[in-house]
Amino acid sequence: MPTLRSVDIIQPPGQQPIVIPNDDFELIDHWQVDTTTGRHWTHVVLRSAQTEAFTDWVNNHVGEDVRIVWSAVEATHPRIDMENNDNGDGNEDNGTTSRIDREELYQYARESVGVSAVFLAMVVLSTVVAAGGMLRNNVAVVIGAMVIAPLIGPNIALALGTTLGDTALLRRAVSVNLAGVGLVLFMSMLLGAVVTIDASIPELASRTDVHMSDVALALAAGAAGTLAVTRGVSTALVGVMVAVALLPPLVACGLFLGSGQTALAGSAAVLTMTNVVCINLAGVSTFLVQGVRPRHWTEMEKARASTRVAMTLWVVMLLALGGLIWFLR
Repeated sequence: MPTLRSVDIIQPPGQQPIVIPNDDFELIDHWQVDTTTGRHWTHVVLRSAQTEAFTDWVNNHVGEDVRIVWSAVEATHPRIDMENNDNGDGNEDNGTTSRIDREELYQYARESVGVSAVFLAMVVLSTVVAAGGMLRNNVAVVIGAMVIAPLIGPNIALALGTTLGDTALLRRAVSVNLAGVGLVLFMSMLLGAVVTIDASIPELASRTDVHMSDVALALAAGAAGTLAVTRGVSTALVGVMVAVALLPPLVACGLFLGSGQTALAGSAAVLTMTNVVCINLAGVSTFLVQGVRPRHWTEMEKARASTRVAMTLWVVMLLALGGLIWFLR
C-alpha cells in the first residue's frame, strides 16, 4: 500500500492555527494557509502508520468541528527515505500502527453496505459464473467468479461494526449480507432446477465433503482478507480470499436444492455456515489485534460489550458446527 498519507485539516473561522508537536510525529512536510473565508488550512504529509494517531491528536486538541481529509500519496520527488516506514513492526512508543486509519476503514465499510443495482448485478453475474465453472469443473472460471463477487465488503463491515460497537453499521451489514446470500441462493436454485446437476463433478462434490481442514481454510481467509483491507491492499485480491470460502459452497447448496438433492445441499449448507462463522470470527479477531478501537473513550464500553457478545456467539456456533462436521464424518 502507499506508505505516505496526505492529511488536510480545515479549521473554522475564529480558531487559532494548530501547532503540531514535531517531537510526537515524524512529519515529512507540512504548511499552513489562511483562506479568504477566514478558515485555516493545514496540509501535512506523514507516514501511513502515524495517520490515526495524528488525527486523534487533532480531534483531541483542536476539536471535533474541524474537517480532516485523507488521501494516499503515490510518490514524491525528491524521494523520501523510507527505511523506517510502517513495515509491520509498528512503533508503540509514539502510538503508531501498521495499518491504515480507522476512518479509512470506516469509509470503506460504509460504501460496502449499500444494496445498489450494481451490487445486485454483480451478485447475479458471479453466481452464474460460479455455477458454470463448477458444472464444467473449471477451476479458473470459479476463481473468476470469486473476483467479481461483491462479498468482501459486507463481511468486513460486519466485523468492523462489531469491533467498534456501531449498531447502525452492524444492521446495514447484516441486511446487505442477507440480501447477497439470499440472491445467490435464489439464482443458483433456479439454475439447479433447469440444468442437470451431476453430483460426481469434482468441483461440486468437494463442496459437500466437509472436513475440519475447511475450518482452518475459512479462518485463514477471514484473517487474510481483513488484514489485507487494514493494509490497503486491492479489494479484488481481498475478494478472492473471502469469496473462496463463501461463494462456491453457497452456489453448490442452491444447485443441489434446485435439483432436489437435499442431502447434498445440507452438506454444502454446513460448509457455508462454517465459513461464514469462521470469516467473521477471524475478522473481528484481526481488527482487535490490529488495534482498531473507537475514537472516543465513551464508546469503548459499548464496543467491548459488542465484541464480547459477537465473539461468544461465533465461538459457540463454531463449536456446534465443528461437532456436526465430526458427526457427519
